[in-house]
Amino acid sequence: MVISLRRFLEYRKRFSEEGKPVVFTNGCFDIIHYGHYNYLSRAKKLGDILVVGVNTDSSVRRIKPAGRPLIRQKYRAALVDGLKPVDFVILFGEDTPEKLIRAIEPDILVKGADYKLNEIVGADIVRGYGGTVRRIKLIAGISTSSIIQNIKNSLE
Repeated sequence: MVISLRRFLEYRKRFSEEGKPVVFTNGCFDIIHYGHYNYLSRAKKLGDILVVGVNTDSSVRRIKPAGRPLIRQKYRAALVDGLKPVDFVILFGEDTPEKLIRAIEPDILVKGADYKLNEIVGADIVRGYGGTVRRIKLIAGISTSSIIQNIKNSLE
């Protein structure tokens, strides 16, 4: 379900009361590929509820190379939401998901193993209230950037 932060927080209270661990991760998800699916499937196995923060178009334009995003935010959010492991998608316009992490207070924060623990935005916040931070190994050679480069190479 693509949902506002305000609306999600109503669900979050119920999940806490029911003892259901909430897992949070985030990304641009510009071109959905198997690496995303694998990553999100593994993240979902860490808890009961998987929440994915998806960068808005304006946020992607600030943090990614020129020409990105390739896919508009409403379509990226809908595609992520359509993946079986995902329970909730929340769009965010900041450069990092820190505001979302503070508001949601996930039990488990997940990022790819390409990030060092000290590079994971919100790790200190989550550990500060007793949550955990997990890094998931990514599939080598499968990324949006590599797909874009392969397309460019095939056109030369």
